[in-house]
Amino acid sequence: MNRPILIGITGGTGSGKSTIADAIYNSFSEDCIAMIQQDAYYKSQNHLTMEERTKTNYDHPKAFDNELLISNLKSLIDGESIRKPIYDFTIHNRLEETVLVEPKEIIIVEGILILEDERIRDLLDIKVYVDTDADIRILRRLIRDINERGRTVDSVVEQYLEVVRPMHMQFTEPTKRYADIIVPEGGHNKVAIDILVSKVKDTLNK
Repeated sequence: MNRPILIGITGGTGSGKSTIADAIYNSFSEDCIAMIQQDAYYKSQNHLTMEERTKTNYDHPKAFDNELLISNLKSLIDGESIRKPIYDFTIHNRLEETVLVEPKEIIIVEGILILEDERIRDLLDIKVYVDTDADIRILRRLIRDINERGRTVDSVVEQYLEVVRPMHMQFTEPTKRYADIIVPEGGHNKVAIDILVSKVKDTLNK
């Protein structure tokens, strides 16, 4: 098998990067594409109490196990299958179970800080930054965290103001300069999604 095409999709929380990643993923047969979410690679917190875990800054680069992510990406590039970790946000910890991911022709890597680490950037063939207004992003995060992670409105807003926004400005927003393509309006930008899919198909055909 030829070296797979690695597509990195990043942007702030609630920007629509997952929507774009899913749209690209669904444009291809499952036989030829795999998805790797950086969210799965938060560090294990077995050594912390539940109270300590709840204080984790999930928007800081040090929260991620990039060593494992990079190792896994290199294995996929080399045609080897991996065991992708599973992170449970309700207990703020990595589960013992893992997910088998087979090597594919296309690998999507999605997450808020995938362009922050030069080692990850160097593995990516196409780097996409999803650029969405902050007010839309916070509303999307609010809905997601309440519905999917059992959070309260107050806790989401407090975390956004104290951690998420400053971390975005310090670490995520500056990575826009590394992107090959900047997509405004997130997952609602059908034209950008079509262009990305066409680019990947063209690269595959070569």
